[in-house]
Amino acid sequence: MRRSICYCEPAYALAGESKTWKFIFVLSSKLPKGARLKFDLQSNGREIDWEIPTVNMKKSENVIYALLPNGKILSPSEIEVQDSIVPQFEFVLGAPLNAGDTIMIIIGSKDLESPKKEKGGNRAQTTSQRRRPFLLYIDPTGKGYFDEPEVFTMDVRGSKLSNLRILTPSFVVKNKRFDVVVRFEDEYGNLTNNAPEDTLIELSHEYIRENLNWKLFVPETGFISLPNLYFNEEGIYTIKLTINNTKKEFCSSPIKCFSASERQLFWGLLHGESDRFDSTENIENCLRHIRDDKAFNFFGVSPFESIEETPNDVWKQISQNITEFNEDERFNTFIGFQWAGEPKSEGVRVLVYNKDSKPILRKKELKSNTLKKIHKSFAPKEIISIPSFTMAKGAEYSFDQFDPDYERVVEIYNAWGSSEMSKKEGNSRPITSTNGYTEYAEGSIQKALARNCRFGFVAGGLDDRGIYGDLFESDQEQYSPGLTAIIATAQTKEAMMEAIYQRSCYATTGERIIVGLYLAGVPMGKEISTAEKPGLVMNRHLSGYVAGTTKLKTVEIIRNGKVIHSYQPNNYSLEFAYDDLTPLEKVTISTKDKKPPFAYYYLRVIQEDGHIAWSSPIWVDYIPLSSLPKTQNKRLQSKPVVQPETLAMEFDDEDEEDFDDFDDEE
Repeated sequence: MRRSICYCEPAYALAGESKTWKFIFVLSSKLPKGARLKFDLQSNGREIDWEIPTVNMKKSENVIYALLPNGKILSPSEIEVQDSIVPQFEFVLGAPLNAGDTIMIIIGSKDLESPKKEKGGNRAQTTSQRRRPFLLYIDPTGKGYFDEPEVFTMDVRGSKLSNLRILTPSFVVKNKRFDVVVRFEDEYGNLTNNAPEDTLIELSHEYIRENLNWKLFVPETGFISLPNLYFNEEGIYTIKLTINNTKKEFCSSPIKCFSASERQLFWGLLHGESDRFDSTENIENCLRHIRDDKAFNFFGVSPFESIEETPNDVWKQISQNITEFNEDERFNTFIGFQWAGEPKSEGVRVLVYNKDSKPILRKKELKSNTLKKIHKSFAPKEIISIPSFTMAKGAEYSFDQFDPDYERVVEIYNAWGSSEMSKKEGNSRPITSTNGYTEYAEGSIQKALARNCRFGFVAGGLDDRGIYGDLFESDQEQYSPGLTAIIATAQTKEAMMEAIYQRSCYATTGERIIVGLYLAGVPMGKEISTAEKPGLVMNRHLSGYVAGTTKLKTVEIIRNGKVIHSYQPNNYSLEFAYDDLTPLEKVTISTKDKKPPFAYYYLRVIQEDGHIAWSSPIWVDYIPLSSLPKTQNKRLQSKPVVQPETLAMEFDDEDEEDFDDFDDEE
């Protein structure tokens, strides 16, 4: 049986390229007068998708029409498609066509004779894609009975080399080898080898030996792995690549080199969407994109729980892909969903399972129609309940029902704003709009911390689902998608979930900023008391490090919601030590229950480019001397009193250990 022939001219497109595209269809059988041909661009109408042409033949640019065998032009009409903002284009034949005749559907310029016809062309999608399909439906009867579509395919390749993205681990150990991956990308982030033949890339980094001079070619694959790199000294490093013919430089995110370390730093999201692939409709491509193109170490799916948003068959497909893509030491995947409860008392949250193949809990079902029921159905480490968007009035969370066993972390930021504090209090990325969500002050992170709610910080990405769906049409500013950093002992799902439970994590607005904070040697996310370290009554020794992706503007130490010390490094990195010598009893926050007064500390980092990072807090509980055991109290009172000004000069790390630990066994 003779088959129709479908092909495209040109045969491939470069991402974002504007041209006149021809879709050539050679008929295998006769089509009568009145037959209908319906062309589907398979575009979603986003900025990254194929540009939508016009049917207005008065225009000279970006038009769609058909060229018949007799040389006549046939103009289409737009046909609306359910649940799509992009129409299909329908042509109706005014005369019969015979088998072997050719009909050409053209998108772009009307002037095909012009040597510069690409100026009036149609823009290709900005994402590379192998065998990108275009569909042509044919109805010989003219009565709306369309057969299975004919398919045109076109490869969309990466455009001209524009960027070198260097993927490195964030934590490494001195003299221990690690691998670096270099991605050669066009301006849209696609892999490409479209560069002049004589292009060479020179590799360097801080303290590199003069006899090491690496030269790299642009590979056909668009990426290359550089194995067995290592650093001889501790410190902050960046890998730098320089293109020889343009002298343009590209730097990796910072790398922190330790003399020894049992922990690693991993980047990813537990809440967010891909800007290219819908994680509900196309979960497999979404996970590949997140893993390979975004180079995340972990990712959690987070569809909304409603049956309309996530039908049972879709949830089953998501669950299967989450299980298949999880791979220790490469890419860890988490199954989760979003649950929107009552404003103030429950709010919106992401529920993340520790194990795979778990059910989606729907609000319309009796067993999961309240947050308390959900929490009671699981042991604390089986599920993490993450409040998000807590300052958005209408979806707010007041923290009155805060459950420390399940709400181990809170989303301080996502692409629709930060809930750290109000705009009036200095929030540079607030949740404020006139026709969307406005601020709910009681949902601020700082107010919750002041009420002794103890949680770590994570960040969310971009989201256009559920409660976030209408924000695109509002005047709410869309910020950069955030990133979550997890500091864990290994790249396994179990280790990462344990790290989240221990609040060993922090949040950024999207850049891989390295942050470390310690109080008397205790890392972020931990709690400590004067019963354990009595020296904290007089001094809280804070130390840490920061390494930015660009110059640091400010590094702020925050105590109880107020900045107590600020650094202006004018550099990419900072190591600091600061003694808070204010007597603890003068700065503690009293609680309404029987718990001891406390103070909390965290770090806020702001880069010159406006990107922000927030460390998880550290809490210090104040146990008065009278509450301590008599033997311990007696030893404290016999210790010589040191004046604060003397303490500031003489107190170092070793002294602190002696001072803090004099309550050891006699």
